[in-house]
Amino acid sequence: MASSGTMKAVYLQRSEPDVTPTLSLENRPRPKLTPGNLIVKIHASPIQPSDIVNRRGAFPYTLFPRIPGRDFAGTIVEGPPERIGQEVYGTSGYEIAFTQDGFHAEYALVPESAVAPKPRSLSFEQAACLGVPYTTAWTILERGQVKASDVVLVIGANGAVGSAAVQLARGKGCRVLTASRGDDSDINTSKDVAFDGVSALTEGKGVDVVIDTVGQPALTRAAVLKLAKRGRLVFITAPRTGVPGSTELTVEMLNFYRDEKSLIGCNTLLYSVKEMGVILQQITELFDKGALDSSKLGGAWKTAKLDDAVAVYEAAGKPGGGKYVFLF
Repeated sequence: MASSGTMKAVYLQRSEPDVTPTLSLENRPRPKLTPGNLIVKIHASPIQPSDIVNRRGAFPYTLFPRIPGRDFAGTIVEGPPERIGQEVYGTSGYEIAFTQDGFHAEYALVPESAVAPKPRSLSFEQAACLGVPYTTAWTILERGQVKASDVVLVIGANGAVGSAAVQLARGKGCRVLTASRGDDSDINTSKDVAFDGVSALTEGKGVDVVIDTVGQPALTRAAVLKLAKRGRLVFITAPRTGVPGSTELTVEMLNFYRDEKSLIGCNTLLYSVKEMGVILQQITELFDKGALDSSKLGGAWKTAKLDDAVAVYEAAGKPGGGKYVFLF
């Protein structure tokens, strides 16, 4: 089936570099198949937090105009004959939704090597929503050199990336301690900002790895002090208040160097869409083997129609506005 005609798509346009982009729902030309790529009919695509940042024009490397949307699940409709009809999913890396059009559209052009088979146990909605969170969690564990013998503390364990990190670390055989603002975690950070509970839970030894998905300097600083010898703290975010000094992190240097601790940044926007595809292939295998739990995937998401994209983006961008996934 040759691509022709138009499709509905969310469209970001920017008139000047420092102006907030306008967002609209447009009829855009359907992408045409090119060598090494596939045309995918999109069935589900969420609005991830980074999509909201992109909509605001806060990524300096986004080229406008642009169709946003970093994650998807769908069916291959154009490409090698043996691939037509395959159910796949994928995530963006540093290209798609930034310098190439993304997935908040009815169809998308995707590199062959960037897609992975949709896990058999997952719906299109579930598979679409796990791209950014699970690939981020995967790279965190790689950057932190997490191994089976490690005790791992996950800050923000109830969030999308945090809960993925908990599953992946447990899948490696790690003992995982969870931290979030609630009594359903091992550490309630609304009550224990110094992580005193970590000392009690580890008999004073501390943890081998801290995975920080929250990026609050006071919590990060306290967590560094709970690292065991040669412990690693991996973080993926920082405050975006714009207040001078708000992103600065101080450490107790004597303790830090004597125990050979490490602070490690993790940014998945340094990875290509093809590298993300390799990671998703491995994540699919874990789901298909039953090593990852699909029961909670998609549960916190509100479904939406692409026709309502302007209002949905506005709602998703408000504090406490909720998480949305477009279903096609």
